[in-house]
Amino acid sequence: MSDSSPWLKLRFFLRIRRFLQLKTSNKRYTPSDSFDKPRVIDIDEEEKQEHDMGMEKREEGDEEEDGLVVLQRSVKRLHFGRWEEKEVAAKEIRRLAKEDLKMKKSLAELGVVPPLVAMVGEEVGGRRRLAVQALIELANGTYMNKALMVEAGILSKLPENVDVLDKSTIHELAQLLLSISSLSNSQFPLTCIKILPFLVGILESNSSIETKMLCLGTLYNFSTMLDHAGTLVTDGVVHILLRMSLMKETSEKALATLGNLVVTFLGKKAMENNPMVPENLIEILTWEDKPKCQELSTYILMILAYQSAAKREKMVKSGIVQVLLEVALLGSPLAQKRALKLLQWIKDEQQAKMGPHSGPQTGRVANIGSPVNQREIYEGRKMMKNMVKQSLCKNMETITRRANPIEDSSSSKLKALVISSSSKSLPY
Repeated sequence: MSDSSPWLKLRFFLRIRRFLQLKTSNKRYTPSDSFDKPRVIDIDEEEKQEHDMGMEKREEGDEEEDGLVVLQRSVKRLHFGRWEEKEVAAKEIRRLAKEDLKMKKSLAELGVVPPLVAMVGEEVGGRRRLAVQALIELANGTYMNKALMVEAGILSKLPENVDVLDKSTIHELAQLLLSISSLSNSQFPLTCIKILPFLVGILESNSSIETKMLCLGTLYNFSTMLDHAGTLVTDGVVHILLRMSLMKETSEKALATLGNLVVTFLGKKAMENNPMVPENLIEILTWEDKPKCQELSTYILMILAYQSAAKREKMVKSGIVQVLLEVALLGSPLAQKRALKLLQWIKDEQQAKMGPHSGPQTGRVANIGSPVNQREIYEGRKMMKNMVKQSLCKNMETITRRANPIEDSSSSKLKALVISSSSKSLPY
């Protein structure tokens, strides 16, 4: 800031003076309230106590005065200093912001957020990273500071190309964006249009899993608001999430975000038209060591299959029935409940399709009048029952083989299901 703006400097120093006055007013000494019994103290002891108390107060005052001097100097350098002084000031502000929430708010009131945000736009890596580190500390635990960062234009300072940044800076920027994205659940208006290209760039780069998890957390925060669904879908986020759902490290967070998007019209359409659906989701159902992923995958499949015969038929052709049977027997309680619901829908639909051919064909037989047709119908029904029984036996053998390590109670449950199953009670 140049010397041609004396009014801004005057307003800045007025803020500093008001802040220092508030700090000094909190340092008033309050005498002891212990007046129960008078004590007899000799002169030497009293002088020694007064001397010790004076030294302690002087040391405390010096420490507080030193802290205020550092604060005043850092804020002044950040506003009016050269770049080297701004870098040192950013380090000091980061250290001061770690103290407590009150200090974070005080620093924001002194106007440190806009100059730090301006430093984020600098292409010099050291300056950008120091500013990001200070902003992370200022954003931690206070919505007001996050809102001030957005108002100062932090989202427009993000670099367009992720490749120009080192991995440490990318990780810290992702951490800052995750903190700021929590504003999406508040009344503060926050749009994700400016953030998405940067997040997509990180997810498609060779960044670490930890950094990608931060980006997925940011996408999840945005997906909780229905207003952001259209933007997330049009920017190709659904395809990226489906691809990342196949990675066990990132699957749960990706599926949770897809679960928020699938309840919207645009999100559901995007998933229905994606070539990875439903095969990817069915594969996730086989992850016995990831029960939460199974629950989320069955939830998404239920939404896609609801009132869509075409999608249910596609799932059946992709081999979902056998996988759902395994989940219904070996999955978590919630996954079992959802798997059984899906199986019931598929069973009802198959019975509806077989209805006109499996029942008594009185009208049709009367018109044709041939006993050969009745025999063909009987043989067809008999052949269908045999095929269903063979399919059931094969499925149960596979399930039993995979369920050997489980407890005896589950094994007895499998045996009971095999014994009690019939063609009338099949889930498909």
